[in-house]
Amino acid sequence: MTGMKEGAGEDPFASSSESTDVEESTTERSTTEAEPTETESTQSSRQQRAMQIPYKFRRDGVQDGRERVPLFLQSETKSNERDAQRELEDRFDDDVSLTDLREALMKAGLDHLDEVEEHLEEWGYGMTFEE
Repeated sequence: MTGMKEGAGEDPFASSSESTDVEESTTERSTTEAEPTETESTQSSRQQRAMQIPYKFRRDGVQDGRERVPLFLQSETKSNERDAQRELEDRFDDDVSLTDLREALMKAGLDHLDEVEEHLEEWGYGMTFEE
């Protein structure tokens, strides 16, 4: 017995035209086996493109990739924030998310600590009551 069931079809190794089918099948398997490498390179190129796509367009929502932190503002600061949002929306001719605006303001402040220091001094930081 050769291991093939009766009626299962002809021996695939019997003729040259059928051996071509076997070679094609082997080629298909080789291509399938090579796919993980292609998938890895595809994922790598997607990651590179994701790095180039601005955050606004590659996220699902404004909270993606952010930690929630409480923010309490004085009424004057809140009013200035609203004015800044309107001004930037006019400049971009587009809506500006309040979450994006707040983080951008935070980042700008982090880049200008001397100005932040001035505001903190106005609120009493650095004051001493010793003579």
